[in-house]
Amino acid sequence: MTTERRPGGDRAATETDEGDSDRMSDSDDPPGLDLGRLRAHLERERPGLVAGELRAELLEGGRSNLTYRVTDGTSRWVVRRPPLGHVLATAHDMAREHRVISALAPTAVPVPGAVLLCEDPDVLGAPFYVMEFVPGVPYRTERQLRGIGPEATRRAVLTLIDTLVDLHAVDPDAVGLGDFGRPQGFLDRQLRRWGKQLDASRSRELPGVDELHTALGRALPAPPAATIVHGDYRLDNVLMDGTRLTAVLDWEMSTLGDPLTDLGLLVMYTEQRATDGLPAPTTGGAPGHPSPAEIVRRYAERSGRDVAAVDWYTAFAYFKLAVILEGIHYRWTLGRTLGAGFDRIGEVVPVFIDRGLRTLDRL
Repeated sequence: MTTERRPGGDRAATETDEGDSDRMSDSDDPPGLDLGRLRAHLERERPGLVAGELRAELLEGGRSNLTYRVTDGTSRWVVRRPPLGHVLATAHDMAREHRVISALAPTAVPVPGAVLLCEDPDVLGAPFYVMEFVPGVPYRTERQLRGIGPEATRRAVLTLIDTLVDLHAVDPDAVGLGDFGRPQGFLDRQLRRWGKQLDASRSRELPGVDELHTALGRALPAPPAATIVHGDYRLDNVLMDGTRLTAVLDWEMSTLGDPLTDLGLLVMYTEQRATDGLPAPTTGGAPGHPSPAEIVRRYAERSGRDVAAVDWYTAFAYFKLAVILEGIHYRWTLGRTLGAGFDRIGEVVPVFIDRGLRTLDRL
């Protein structure tokens, strides 16, 4: 099995350069990953896959599930498992991620090649899955995009939009995902779900968050026909080889539902700027980057969908991200996060709440 065909990981999970494997620890297991247990499990389930002792590193960039690059000195893989400590219900479903990337493998949507799913928490302390590894670049900042220039930036983002259209064109029944979600009442359930997720992570006052939640509920749009929804679609959750999109990553929130939730999320991320000083993906201000209006227009033209209610979906994206980040902030206050950069996550939440309210005002 080749390990270079398709990537795996989340956000900055598989960005590589020469000598990546040499930087991996030769002795210490990274937090949350027992390499001895992992190798024993792989040898039982996939005999002959691993050729030597395993080395691994925890990959920076993801703020949700933990992602590791693993090598035996010859081949490379990516392992995904839930975070340590406080975990929101349904938010870190390894079987769900594994199922969707397996189902989408024969479609026009590039996804990581699935290697193995383990739902037994006794192996690593939590369910996990293993994917094939392919190098690629997940663009997270304006600075990164400035390095490739305006023309390449524009092509990369347009490819991102066109791949989203391809995803929303997949027939769920044809790929075995007809029961992957409950499209009826999707938006109402999403609002209730994220309200419950917020309540599960409440540890401080967040002015405006309940107002935003209530206002979204009062203005629910009529949804279009349901599709497979990624749930966290943005430029740093895909890998780019030049301007070619080689894989869509981070499927933990995928389901069947309203495709415009993906569009609204993409618009929301495009509105962020590096000058805001927020620890969030900021690519929208890079020279050549299509504007939010152009992104919406491109999606509408390619998909044929009515996008008149895009401001509601963008405001919902602000609310959803605020809830996700509040959950991460809560884990940080408990000392249950791994890696750098978590200390500023809490500062972002009120900003996104305010922007969500202001976006709803445009309706």
